[in-house]
Amino acid sequence: MHRTLDRRDVLYSIGSFVALGVIGCGGNDASSPTSPSTSDTSTGSTNASCVVTPALTEGPYFVDERLNRSDIRSDPATGAVRAGVPLTLSLRLSQISASGVCSALSGALVDMWHCDALGLYSDIGQQNTSGQKFLRGYQLSDASGAVQFTTIYPGWYMGRAVHIHFKIRTSPGASSGLEFTSQMFFDETLTDTVHAQAPYSTKGRRDTSNASDGIYRGGGSQLLFPLTQSGNGYSGTFNASVRV
Repeated sequence: MHRTLDRRDVLYSIGSFVALGVIGCGGNDASSPTSPSTSDTSTGSTNASCVVTPALTEGPYFVDERLNRSDIRSDPATGAVRAGVPLTLSLRLSQISASGVCSALSGALVDMWHCDALGLYSDIGQQNTSGQKFLRGYQLSDASGAVQFTTIYPGWYMGRAVHIHFKIRTSPGASSGLEFTSQMFFDETLTDTVHAQAPYSTKGRRDTSNASDGIYRGGGSQLLFPLTQSGNGYSGTFNASVRV
């Protein structure tokens, strides 16, 4: 049975020890993913089945666009696709009962949003992207709790480690239902490899590592997204479990 949350509950949970289990692939060295024929996995992840980790802040750039789409790379108004290294990100949602039993969380709305290769978010006035909607979208989890997004590897902006935001809602806009927000992070060596390429390289080296990002320290390696090279990009699975 879902716990009823009001807005204050949701905000409180941001800094609390909220139930989010993350499951992922094992990690190998990703220091040299130079050939599309190789298969390297990012390191440092401590993802494990049904491990409880803290929620992280929504941040200032969430816009509830209600864009139901799997490929979030383009601006739907123009069709222009944001340049960058391709990512295929699969999320598999589970719900954890009071007794600790995990089952698939189907029918949940999962939003994903992040900056482009040069650190810009869409639909943000101070970044001169108002009205644009690139790198935003949502999917509804299927019977197995799965959603999938096609996007690009994020760039960086001042004061933050490289990350992607996600939000899980069971009843958006309602007075009851579950709302959970967190962020995904990436292996530093893999980020260095990706950011050495254009268009990322035109911005220079990022100023904030995972370890020096205070938000990352709220979740740490439990929120590292393990990735494997896939063609000219990367793919991976991130299994998130929320307590109901």
